[in-house]
Amino acid sequence: MKAEVKQYNSPEEYYTPERCFINETGNNSDDADVSISRARIVPGVTTAWHQLTSTSERYIIISGIGEVELDYAEPIKVNPGDIVKIPPGIPQRITNIHNEDLVFYCICSPRFQAENYVSLD
Repeated sequence: MKAEVKQYNSPEEYYTPERCFINETGNNSDDADVSISRARIVPGVTTAWHQLTSTSERYIIISGIGEVELDYAEPIKVNPGDIVKIPPGIPQRITNIHNEDLVFYCICSPRFQAENYVSLD
């Protein structure tokens, strides 16, 4: 990694089979230690059960209200400012339980790579 400012270029948001919208703000091989993306879930939607192998995640809730389920445990309510820590291999999903979009940043370390994604649905 080198010292730099990466200007935000507003990449297009895309819809995933996981049932959420993703905007990858930083995910490339020149910064392999981490990736950052913004996730958006519309009201009433629950993402698909999934896990990541070899990758830790941290969700930082920006807006909306949700319930996150980790390792098939009871849902835990999350609000703006909350941080959800998810170690590699932990089954997870999140539900938007409010009437506005649930938006959060997802920080993955090392960076997210599709081959580490495992669908559990």
